Amino acid sequence: MPAHLLERPRVRRLTGALPIALLAALVATQAFTGPGGAFVLDARAVAVAVAVVALLLRAPFLVVVVLGAATAAVLRALGWA
Repeated sequence: MPAHLLERPRVRRLTGALPIALLAALVATQAFTGPGGAFVLDARAVAVAVAVVALLLRAPFLVVVVLGAATAAVLRALGWA
């Protein structure tokens, strides 16, 4: 890309938001799809919901990750794949 195009304010905002949008799309795809692309609600979806709540409560990132992983682990141990 030419440098003069990347310096525009609109392009700067877009390039700043693009990684966030891509990461959100990847998380949603991994959390809510099963084999063959079917929509599923399982331990992964609940773990993402717990992580979102922790983020809204402004928990540190490491706490968010641990809460999400622990939630998924506990639910899977209880038999909810």
